[in-house]
Amino acid sequence: MASKRSNFMIASPNEKKGIDSENSIREAVRKGFKTAAIAGSVAAVPTLIGCRTIPWAKANLNYTAQALIISAASIAGFFITADRTILERARENTIGKYDRKA
Repeated sequence: MASKRSNFMIASPNEKKGIDSENSIREAVRKGFKTAAIAGSVAAVPTLIGCRTIPWAKANLNYTAQALIISAASIAGFFITADRTILERARENTIGKYDRKA
């Protein structure tokens, strides 16, 4: 609770940098989870349908293999989106820092 109170002191540039990076990480995690949920749902439907209708998949893909296929899609979606978001924020910070017109 103490950290939520407004402080009368002005944050130094180093403290502001920490706040910006914390916000960008939080935003990256939020976007990553959203993408992971969508990717998992999109991968689950054809995987589960295919394992029940295609004879080869029915014979060779057990429940563990199906779970690995679905989770691989979710994990890839999370990390790709989180990485892209963090790099976008870093690029914005760098452009804003070095591309100022004097």
